[in-house]
Amino acid sequence: MDKTFAVDGMHCNACVARITKSLSGFADKVQVTLDPPRAVLRGVHSDASLEVMQIALAGAGKYTMAAALPAFVANAPADTGAGDSDGFFATYKPLLLIVGFLVGVTWLIHAQTPGRHWHLWMSDFMAGFFLVFSFFKLLNLSGFVQAYRGYDLLAARSTPYAYSYPFIELALGVAYLTRWQPQITHWVTLAVMGVSAAGVLNALRKRQLIECACLGTVFKLPMSKVTLIEDLSMAIMAAVMLTGL
Repeated sequence: MDKTFAVDGMHCNACVARITKSLSGFADKVQVTLDPPRAVLRGVHSDASLEVMQIALAGAGKYTMAAALPAFVANAPADTGAGDSDGFFATYKPLLLIVGFLVGVTWLIHAQTPGRHWHLWMSDFMAGFFLVFSFFKLLNLSGFVQAYRGYDLLAARSTPYAYSYPFIELALGVAYLTRWQPQITHWVTLAVMGVSAAGVLNALRKRQLIECACLGTVFKLPMSKVTLIEDLSMAIMAAVMLTGL
């Protein structure tokens, strides 16, 4: 049996070596990576409980580990989101419904106000997007952080950033809704979503099969090109509004 764990407290390759040594007695093969901070145990022994491994890990330093959500095997072929239509819609039904509702509601609002610029529709859509997605992340903040640090380039290096990310989304949602400092809001969105997209692209390039944290841990969505499209779409809309096209 193979198991994947998120590891907190690693800072360098020396940490990787210490953790690998501490866990080597619990599986046939142990693979520890710094980016993402993760330990993959292949051929886990029957007596290797998480509690026992935590004790062994504590002896090596101030490290903690938790089962990845879900416990996918690292470096397995990643889901591209291009499977059969039934499988695709069954997998991404929560995400598709949320985006569909946001598009529909914002369209209905603006359809009742002739002459309003379509930039305002994008602003309202982005407000709804950030508010709804931050809500799901905040339902289980620690679980989101664990999943997000598994692939985001900045969150993997900064736990405070990982914890602050849902609040950044919440602030962006309020900013778009209230039209607060549009230029600043667009630039922040472009930067945040650009970094997020880079992390997703890196995970897809490495063909890692891990959980997407876009809806926190409420829905178990696999990382795929759908996640990348989601991040890039928000970044593109922010860029479009910045240029005034």
